[in-house]
Amino acid sequence: MPLVDVKVPNIGDFENVPIIEIQVKAGDEINADDPLITLESDKASMDVPSPAKGKVAEILVSIGDKVSEGSAILRLDTSESGKTEAAPNGKGRAAPEAPAKSSKAAEKSSISEQPEESALPAPPDFDSVFASPSVRRIARELDVDLTKVKGTGDKGRITKDDVKAFIARSGSAAGAVVGTTMGIPEIPPQDFVKYGPVETKPMSRLKRLTGPNLHRAWLNVPHVTNSDDADITDLEQYRKELDATAKEKGYRVTLVAFLLKASVSALKEYPDVNSSLAPGKDALILKRYYNIGVAVDTPDGLVVPVIKDVDRKGILELSQELTAVSARMRDGKIAPTDIQGATFSISSLGGIGGTNFTPIVNAPEVAILGAVRAQTKPVWDGFSFQPRLMLPLCLSYDHRVVDGALAARFLRKICDALADVRQLVL
Repeated sequence: MPLVDVKVPNIGDFENVPIIEIQVKAGDEINADDPLITLESDKASMDVPSPAKGKVAEILVSIGDKVSEGSAILRLDTSESGKTEAAPNGKGRAAPEAPAKSSKAAEKSSISEQPEESALPAPPDFDSVFASPSVRRIARELDVDLTKVKGTGDKGRITKDDVKAFIARSGSAAGAVVGTTMGIPEIPPQDFVKYGPVETKPMSRLKRLTGPNLHRAWLNVPHVTNSDDADITDLEQYRKELDATAKEKGYRVTLVAFLLKASVSALKEYPDVNSSLAPGKDALILKRYYNIGVAVDTPDGLVVPVIKDVDRKGILELSQELTAVSARMRDGKIAPTDIQGATFSISSLGGIGGTNFTPIVNAPEVAILGAVRAQTKPVWDGFSFQPRLMLPLCLSYDHRVVDGALAARFLRKICDALADVRQLVL
């Protein structure tokens, strides 16, 4: 009978993607485009569909195997004889015995059946159930045996509601986490009306879009925050002089322009902070450009436009660009290019107040600088206390890339640059 090796099609730039589900078994009759296996990259899950109608003759891979474009995953019998014929007694004819594996395939199977001691256990194999990849993923996260769940969907497909109902019937507390990621429980809903009057206020579209990104960053990045104070006494006097002239020309010179330049000076000295983790989490992608995101407060929430090539611009040019960009953001005139390509970010609350805070790293960046309101404090100069204008700075960083010592040196470099305005205007 004509057997066809079904191979992994073009899946983009991904290579060595692990198989998390095998959705068919030897003897199954399948149609074109039916899902065969499910792959899970660092960004998404994807099904590999059948290229033709036929009967599965042999599975060539196992759960946990890693495949790339062109990898053979199964053999498909596409002949007419591959269809199951009804026997005279009404029962289906037994499926023909699958051809013996080649020595190479057998060796691969033997290896895959003996995982390394350090390997994680393979996820549950729900190859006998009819459910979508998202439902299967939820079942794995909640430790639900899909073989015990009755499907109420089309043709018996198991839905998310079926999984919820199963959990509710079993009395499992895991029912609260259906539909969430990483198995983290949702806050149980409450009926606030019974305690007093309430009003439902819809969230702005901007907050609805940015909320999941912040949540994802907080869950994935091991955040640590380091704080330090910068003496900006001399800088503030210089800034006011520049601002007085700038106001006559229709823009303002704020402290953020100086924070941009000071950040670049630190990023150049400590390039690991101007990087991102490679997809394999085993290398750093060092960026040789300096695009810095600046959080802007708008009526709909925070927007982070990106100031490009900060290293090539002076204080006045940056100030003009910040004024123009901030106005566009507040007017809602945001283009996709305005908020893409940052290598580092700054969030300044100086105009509002505060003493310190923990800004959330805007992954895939590895650090973000926070600034709050400067205050005049007595500072010991070796002989006496002097009134100095001190700016509290907070650096949140991804501890997988930046350790405490590097963070302290990086932040101290920013503080030193702000203390000596000559470093910023060179």
